[in-house]
Amino acid sequence: MICTYGNCLLRYKPAVILITAHTLGRSLGSRWHRISFASTLYLEPILDVLVQPIPAQWQTEVRLGLHEALVNAAKHGNNLDPSKQVLVQYANYSGAWCWVITDQGEKEHTTPPPSPEDSMDSGSLCPEQECGRGFFILNRIFDRVQWDWQKHQLSLWKQFHPLRQPLIS
Repeated sequence: MICTYGNCLLRYKPAVILITAHTLGRSLGSRWHRISFASTLYLEPILDVLVQPIPAQWQTEVRLGLHEALVNAAKHGNNLDPSKQVLVQYANYSGAWCWVITDQGEKEHTTPPPSPEDSMDSGSLCPEQECGRGFFILNRIFDRVQWDWQKHQLSLWKQFHPLRQPLIS
């Protein structure tokens, strides 16, 4: 990894991925950082950056959740169009983390993401497409999951309680 102030260039063969990580302006506060990348399913370097500051015992669980969210943004939001970007904004507030993932998808979604209850109902899952599985995973891993239709933003919150154990270790 090559880092200069405010920017990191991660070199992974065969591809070179530029990840811009910098603090956003005052509108979001000084604790917010962001990463943007072209729509791809090659997410390992992005996930490495996002989970690095997370407490070690929680990294596997958070990595799984963020992987699911980033795949959804790149694949379902941007249709894997490399000209479209996925933006991840993230911040830490006293042990609680927030991630806001934005895609550049179509103007309006035609169907809402399934609720956690719908994801549990076997009649609502489409077996061949496995729709709903991602939101089920997100709702199990994160303390709060919120989708904003108009902004194409998925917000995820996670509090790391010292007395609570990760679901995945």
